[in-house]
Amino acid sequence: MTPPAAGPRLLHTVGSLRKSAGGPSRTVTALCRELGRLGAKVELLSRDAGTSGDEEPLLPPAEWVTTTLTPHERPAVDGALMTGGFRAAIRKRCATQGLQLIHDHGLWLPTNHASVAMARQLGLPLIISTRGMLEPWALQHRAWKKRLAWRLYQHRDLRAARVLHATSQQEVESLRRLGLRQPIALIPNGVELTGLAASPERARLGKAETTALDPRRTALFLSRIHPIKGLLELVDAWGQVRPAGWRVVIAGPDEGGHRAVVEARVLTQGLAADFAFIGAVDGAEKTALYQSADLFILPSFSENFGVVVAEALNHGLPVLTTKGTPWQDLPAHGIGWWVPADARSLADGLRQATALTDAERQAMGERGRDYVRRYDWQDIAQRMLAVYLWMLGQGERPSWVHRD
Repeated sequence: MTPPAAGPRLLHTVGSLRKSAGGPSRTVTALCRELGRLGAKVELLSRDAGTSGDEEPLLPPAEWVTTTLTPHERPAVDGALMTGGFRAAIRKRCATQGLQLIHDHGLWLPTNHASVAMARQLGLPLIISTRGMLEPWALQHRAWKKRLAWRLYQHRDLRAARVLHATSQQEVESLRRLGLRQPIALIPNGVELTGLAASPERARLGKAETTALDPRRTALFLSRIHPIKGLLELVDAWGQVRPAGWRVVIAGPDEGGHRAVVEARVLTQGLAADFAFIGAVDGAEKTALYQSADLFILPSFSENFGVVVAEALNHGLPVLTTKGTPWQDLPAHGIGWWVPADARSLADGLRQATALTDAERQAMGERGRDYVRRYDWQDIAQRMLAVYLWMLGQGERPSWVHRD
């Protein structure tokens, strides 16, 4: 594919591109790739993630995006991470490539603060993707550190952005409650539709192979193993229901030792035979896992989007998730359940989902495939590109940019 005529010159900054760093490392990479395909000149700047195991960074294709990784920097005497190298890299890329706009992803990290400081210093328009980090549950996690950072720099940094980016209406409302009044671009994350989901026939073959190893149907969780994901509530809910002929597969990287806490709850509940923890998965292994599942569960307390929900729908899986996620459309479209984030409500959803026949779940899955087409990355990138052009005075304000 040959890029079209040159578009705006953009710098995207993100703290990490590690596979284990969660959704932003994947969504930022995908967004940059599609923006490059649309003709934008895209520079992506992050910290070096190292070279071992799942610490290897996710990099977009070099033909579309120029990626620069800066070395990790040692803490200063006061314990703060020095970001002189990151700032120098921003300055160099902007000067040598004539970059016109900075798009920073995430909050709280020294690299985020450095990106804002350099946008100010260079006089470049700034857009910040808050990535769900100002949702109520997220603010309560390690709250004292965030309150201190909010007073010291984070609130001021957010106000410096010409535009904020939210991935759901729920996130827009959270930003407004915090007194942030600048325009907010409401653009969801995308999902890889091409080549990600198997055909129904291929998916049935995948299930047949798994059934030969374990005849039980599979409820799949695939995300970081972190307190925000509600896995303890899932274990308690499963203990209330114990659906015959079903098991739970927990896939994803451990964060902060939380896997041990969840495994201990599984043992306490006497559910060891029902739960399998398989660690982080990616690529073909991840696709095969979706294909072999019968139901997807994301019991999170808070998600600004939840890319794995879109991926599961694209693989033809009904989804059970919580009102901590922005997936209220699931029951309205007959493709899943959207329940309060507590064990009793999750148990009610599990009873309904596991009581369906295979044919009923497959019909829900097919409706989900149709629904999720609205999250194609090409369309998402086009919407974001329109926001950039408006910020640069090269187009009208898009309808998805909301003013206070």
